Amino acid sequence: MKYRHNYIVQYQDIDDTRRLRLHTLENRLLIVAGKVADEMGIGIPFLMQYNSTWIITHVNLEMLYLPTHGEELIFETWIEMNAHMLSVRNFRIYKKEGEAENLIGCCKTVWAVLDREKREIVNLFDMDVFRDAVDGEVMKMSRGAKMLPLVLDELEQDPEVIRAQEKAHTIQYADMDYNCHCNSTKYLEWMLNARRMQDNTKPFRLDINYVKELYLGDQMLTRYVERANSVQYQQVDKNGVTCCSARIAQIENISC
Repeated sequence: MKYRHNYIVQYQDIDDTRRLRLHTLENRLLIVAGKVADEMGIGIPFLMQYNSTWIITHVNLEMLYLPTHGEELIFETWIEMNAHMLSVRNFRIYKKEGEAENLIGCCKTVWAVLDREKREIVNLFDMDVFRDAVDGEVMKMSRGAKMLPLVLDELEQDPEVIRAQEKAHTIQYADMDYNCHCNSTKYLEWMLNARRMQDNTKPFRLDINYVKELYLGDQMLTRYVERANSVQYQQVDKNGVTCCSARIAQIENISC
């Protein structure tokens, strides 16, 4: 079963280029995922009965461009798989123009269920309510590029590298969410604050891997390396352990 939600881009959602902020788009996708999960009976209220919650582990997003203020988007979403301790939820993103709905993007997200006390992934997907929620359509999307750790001293010697830098951040009150850890969209927001993509009117791909939780007061570094057609990021804690990695790259066209 597929679900659809409409959304009109607001003034507060756009940046100084008058395009939708990328982390705001990610947040909108997560909002839709939450609303649909509630409608299907597998949302947070259901998981709270088991002292558990949803967390996101991967995002693969392709867009022809980022829309601007006043444009109406339609998010179509469905669950491809609930198995092996992972849930795959897909999206198609359409721009509504009159009676037409033009495909401008697609997204594959991977989720897991977290025990809120033990902070461990648990498997509840053998329950009928999860099996019944699966649509099964597989989204044909190419795999994301492998992201290796960023060693800035070495990257600065690479002739293809435009710049390689890092920026520090401390997890604060406004970064936290109901799961008592840093909200997932904040990671991308810090990446873009460190270095954003230069042209959001052309096709691009975003790949994010969420690795480790961050909590109030934690110290974090956002490292990035910019090349002609891409920016790669790695976020590490005070011990140098990767918390999140991502890559934004220009592409010829969306692949799904």
